[in-house]
Amino acid sequence: MRRLNYLRRLLATAFGFVLFGVAGVLFKPVLLPYTLKSTRGDVARQLQARRLVGAIWRFFVRYLLGAGVLSVKFNGLEKLGRPGQLVLANHPSLLDVVLLLSHVPQLNCIVKKDLLHNPAMKSPILACGFIPNDESLEMMDEVDAVLKGGQSLLIFPEGTRTGWDGQVKLHRGAVSIGLRSAAVITPVVIKMTPPNFKKGQPWYKIPPHKVHYEITVGDDIAPQSWLAEKPLPIAARRLNEHLQNYFTRETT
Repeated sequence: MRRLNYLRRLLATAFGFVLFGVAGVLFKPVLLPYTLKSTRGDVARQLQARRLVGAIWRFFVRYLLGAGVLSVKFNGLEKLGRPGQLVLANHPSLLDVVLLLSHVPQLNCIVKKDLLHNPAMKSPILACGFIPNDESLEMMDEVDAVLKGGQSLLIFPEGTRTGWDGQVKLHRGAVSIGLRSAAVITPVVIKMTPPNFKKGQPWYKIPPHKVHYEITVGDDIAPQSWLAEKPLPIAARRLNEHLQNYFTRETT
């Protein structure tokens, strides 16, 4: 029975990858009106597109749940999506973005620039107004405008998926963005047991047991309390250390 269950999850995982890719390509015509250059920067249309993409991704997550590929528990999602909120989450697996945005579709998100070359992801990125991370000054200005314009923004401050050692290593840039531009900073801890969908891991290397996610929204952090009587570079270093310790403590 254990062997049969493993084979069932393996086939369900394979079909899940195919389903996500095919759905992403087939959904391009639906998103086409939202990807035209004439509609770029229209936040209302971006929010419509995010709801559409969120609905498709929510269907995908339901498939993974129903097929027994994974289970997930959410704690405190109602605290996400507020105006000017910067959401900082650790990044243990490939599915973190899908799990969060399928349930909180109003979030904007900084994504890897290389995803613009992925046929299943390019249209959602353009339609939703997600921000490709090219580390340019123009990108920083766009992030500042997004937060100060009342959107909420998701960033994975590790910059890539957490390694197999489970050590969360944050880059200070995300914290600096929060201190400079956000009304509030909210950490989100993603725990996954056993580890799976890691960077460089072949899709067929699944663990012997079903993967379980627990996604917990932490307490708000007020940027002004960290900036009080401290210059930005010092405040950013101290807050980054605080969050580094927080994610290390909450994920181990």
